[in-house]
Amino acid sequence: MKFEKTKYRLQSVKTGNIFQDTGWTLDAPGETEPTLIRAIYEKKHLEVKDEPWGIYRFANWLPVGRMLKGSSSPVTYKSEGLAKNLGLENLWITFSGWWPEKGARFKTCSFKETEAYSVCGRMTPEMNKVLVVASAGNTARAFAQVCSDNQIPLLLCVPEDNINALWFGAPLNDCVKLICSKTGSDYFDAIHLSNIVAGMDGFIAEGGAKNVARRDGMATTMLSATTTIGQIPDYYFQAVGSGTGAIAAWEANLRLLEDGRFGNTKMKLMVSQNIPFVPIHDAWKAGTRSMLQLDDELARRQVEEIDAKVLSNRKPPYPIFGGLFDALSDAGGDVLLATNEQSRVAAQLFLETEGNDIHSAAAVATATLIEAAKNGTVNKNDLIMLNITGGGEDKFKYKKELFRLKPRIVFDINPDAEQSKKLIAALFALY
Repeated sequence: MKFEKTKYRLQSVKTGNIFQDTGWTLDAPGETEPTLIRAIYEKKHLEVKDEPWGIYRFANWLPVGRMLKGSSSPVTYKSEGLAKNLGLENLWITFSGWWPEKGARFKTCSFKETEAYSVCGRMTPEMNKVLVVASAGNTARAFAQVCSDNQIPLLLCVPEDNINALWFGAPLNDCVKLICSKTGSDYFDAIHLSNIVAGMDGFIAEGGAKNVARRDGMATTMLSATTTIGQIPDYYFQAVGSGTGAIAAWEANLRLLEDGRFGNTKMKLMVSQNIPFVPIHDAWKAGTRSMLQLDDELARRQVEEIDAKVLSNRKPPYPIFGGLFDALSDAGGDVLLATNEQSRVAAQLFLETEGNDIHSAAAVATATLIEAAKNGTVNKNDLIMLNITGGGEDKFKYKKELFRLKPRIVFDINPDAEQSKKLIAALFALY
């Protein structure tokens, strides 16, 4: 398989200005208002390569310069069991996890691998920097696996309460190191810790939603669905913490409209959150681009209550130009809610009707689809994509020895910045 560097330029969503990617561009040059940037690909018609390419089968719509080993592509199939149970004629499931029988081989059982293979594929060996990633769990596991397999130096920042998510099927390469914000902290605290690190020499911030490679990697779920079905779906169901996956699906939708071979549908984004932590829902229902004020301690308590800890982003890319507010406003859709109990019931129903276990976030999305089918929000003939963003963990772990990543340093929630930098630099022998 011969891989060729993808040709693309970047564009400011706010102004429309187009410019070259200088290697790790995260912001529009010379612009002061917060805006996402997008990749504008030279090839307007999507060319899908064969399955052995993994996620890089969609490479001409990924901003990457190299192909890394070990990736899998999301798999889309037409539901029978769940669809019949819900009375839906045209339900398609896009699965990113461990399900070898269907061709899904995500070793971390999460669609966050789509981000990691794209982001790390955007990096060049000449950058010679340590990648810094903040995560509530699944993203950290995905980046750890991908960076370990491909010998890419990585520093993970994860809340200490979430490190149970950092399990692996084999020991990791020592190029991957973990630091934590102490027990009682949340994802926002981990982001704060990563921001301290990212300004240091020798380190580079992954960039989150601002990184076009992260969004376009996640967009492969939408590309999988549309190219498998043959047309753009009417509805897209996914649980959101940051909403980056939904933004990515919207952007992919716009590219597919430009491609012209998959219809002219603007897919409604039916995104969901886990009660009681619902900041995106509250902002959307208030009809405001701005996030509503949320007390830090109350937010932390709410995060402790939810099953889907990965949905716990307190400062999502919702207000920024090109962010989730704009995606929902342009595409249509809604922000739905599910309780822990509803999500657990949904996960059990998916297991019984489709034959695999799913992660709690995917269960939140499934729960809202169940309710939408019951209350008539979606009709039986609507073309629906259910984005199962993680699953097959029980299947993957069965009779397998697991290895866990342990933190090198655990920091206070508000650590001293200068002291923290010295300790972290020592981990990679940079001082």
